[in-house]
Amino acid sequence: MSEAMTDAGDPGTDPATRDRTGPAGGDGGAEEPAAPTPLGVPREPTGLPAVDALLERLAEADRLPADGHLAVYEDVHGGLRAELTSLDAHPASASRPHDPRS
Repeated sequence: MSEAMTDAGDPGTDPATRDRTGPAGGDGGAEEPAAPTPLGVPREPTGLPAVDALLERLAEADRLPADGHLAVYEDVHGGLRAELTSLDAHPASASRPHDPRS
């Protein structure tokens, strides 16, 4: 049997399919993605514990691959929106009742 005949059925040696499948028995030459690297963006405390906790949650994105960032960002964004909305829900400082004599 000639070498040309044995290579014909092997997709790893067929030039028409080699680029799509990679060499026979290989992984197509795919490299592992680089490990996540922290951005090192400093976060300064705001003095509001709920907001500071949400901002600290952003540090979790530093340890996640890029496809995990969206969930963290959406969670933090939702929490910050809730904190802002709660500012409108708090009653204003109690004012004195109206004095009809004034």
